[in-house]
Amino acid sequence: MLLPLILLFAVVAVVRGSALTTAIAANERLCFYADVDKVGEKLGFYFAVQSGGSFDIDFEVKDPNDKQLLDGSKERQGDYVLTANTIGEYAFCLTNDANALSALAVEPKLVDFDIMVESEPRREPSTKPGQIQEHTSALEESVFRLNGQLLNVKRMQKFFHTRENRGFAIVKSTQSKIFWFGILEVLGVVSMAVLQVYVLQTFFTKTGRRYKV
Repeated sequence: MLLPLILLFAVVAVVRGSALTTAIAANERLCFYADVDKVGEKLGFYFAVQSGGSFDIDFEVKDPNDKQLLDGSKERQGDYVLTANTIGEYAFCLTNDANALSALAVEPKLVDFDIMVESEPRREPSTKPGQIQEHTSALEESVFRLNGQLLNVKRMQKFFHTRENRGFAIVKSTQSKIFWFGILEVLGVVSMAVLQVYVLQTFFTKTGRRYKV
């Protein structure tokens, strides 16, 4: 019982990550950083725009040598895994910018953001059959597979959470538009009624047009 717990702790220990939700103001650029200690580590990069504008954002990933690894424009959501080939500090930047046509429409945005640094050590298989290392290696593989499945479940939860937030924002925006359209319609009906009363009154006043028989 103690061995599986040790292995599970080892799996959790080699995964370093930071998940957060941040607000990015209009025309603002935010960068986050993650350190890689050795070549071959896996970098997980996830983001999703929860609210604001058209639910899109610009992103960029650079290595310690300032070389661009990933970039995208007007992306709503992204989930990437890449292998670190250089030791050092990797930069993950998000930019809430707009092009010339939509510069007036840029709005603050709420973004879910997750950076994960993961290394996956593997025990060398035993050269002698029947030793405890064989069972340990098989158990390690099972634990790593379980860890991968849990990460997939976590990504799916984030995906549905993002869809829920976007759906709620769309419903709220539609409700607001219906409300103001209803107000405008009521004002139009009242204005037409007042105008009709005024026109009818002009037929019965001295200044109104008179018809002679």
